[in-house]
Amino acid sequence: MLLWLEFAAVTLLILVSGSRLTRYGDIIAERTGLSRLWLGMALMAAVTSLPELAAGLSAVAYARLPDIAVSSIMGSCVFNVFILGLLDTLSRKIPLSTKTSQGNIFSAGMSLLLLCGAALAVFLGGRLPALGPLSLMTPILVLGYLAAMRMAFRFEKRQWAGRAERAASREGGPAGITLRRAVVLYAAHAAVVVVAAAFLPRIAEGIAVMTGLGQTFVGNILIALSTSLPELTVSVAAVRLGAVDMAVGNIFGSNLFNIFILAVDDIFYSAGPLFAAAEKTNLIPALAAAAMTGLAVAGLIYNSPRKRFIWAWDSFSIILIYAANFVLLFIFK
Repeated sequence: MLLWLEFAAVTLLILVSGSRLTRYGDIIAERTGLSRLWLGMALMAAVTSLPELAAGLSAVAYARLPDIAVSSIMGSCVFNVFILGLLDTLSRKIPLSTKTSQGNIFSAGMSLLLLCGAALAVFLGGRLPALGPLSLMTPILVLGYLAAMRMAFRFEKRQWAGRAERAASREGGPAGITLRRAVVLYAAHAAVVVVAAAFLPRIAEGIAVMTGLGQTFVGNILIALSTSLPELTVSVAAVRLGAVDMAVGNIFGSNLFNIFILAVDDIFYSAGPLFAAAEKTNLIPALAAAAMTGLAVAGLIYNSPRKRFIWAWDSFSIILIYAANFVLLFIFK
């Protein structure tokens, strides 16, 4: 009972501060002329993915549980794209993908590329050449992440000039909050989200012990769900605010950062290449996340003008794949 109460308390803190984080982030974008897409992809994604970083470093540096580190990241990538399907329920007659900037296709495509690289490393395992204690894939993933951020920055920079000029006349803006105050409040709520989310892996591990489930299943489902609560909270708040690009950018940006975290985990795992120590079962969520991301890209390109049911075709397919991922992980746990 105590564990469930702790989980509820931490979740409440994340929900409250996550919604405030989105509000002040939107004000920062308004004041500076930054796009909501860039803010979500870079700034929001880094903040909401810090729990995955903390959980991964704890798993490899202290607990010596490399499979937990890999499975929690793979599961988080799956759950993040699953959030897109959930968000589509908040968009009533028009699909969420239609309200989203085409710039998200770039971040989705790059996250898909890095995800496939990580999946290949897990598949090859010990057959992949090593660079001392590191996997050969680790520097490739680091360079891929940095290149993706640089390209996204240059793409968005071309759009900033006009927005910056318009932002200069909006310093009074919503609720009269200045840029400096918005930055301070953003940082404060970001700190609350990160500190609160840092407790989630320990709580999830305690719940897992009570249920008797395996490490791969626990990492992919329970720990991934708990560390992805900030992404869920921020994305839902952003959609309700009308900042759809911030929500979608946060999801794909978080997946980019998640794969970068795997490279960081490999650096701190001194027993050998991290991917060689991971169970092959992690290929299930890796392939599921890749398929779900591909569907999201297809939805962004197709740009359907309306939907007939609760979900658009791409969102419904994403939800089905997530369900299949859950079933397969349970069977092979």
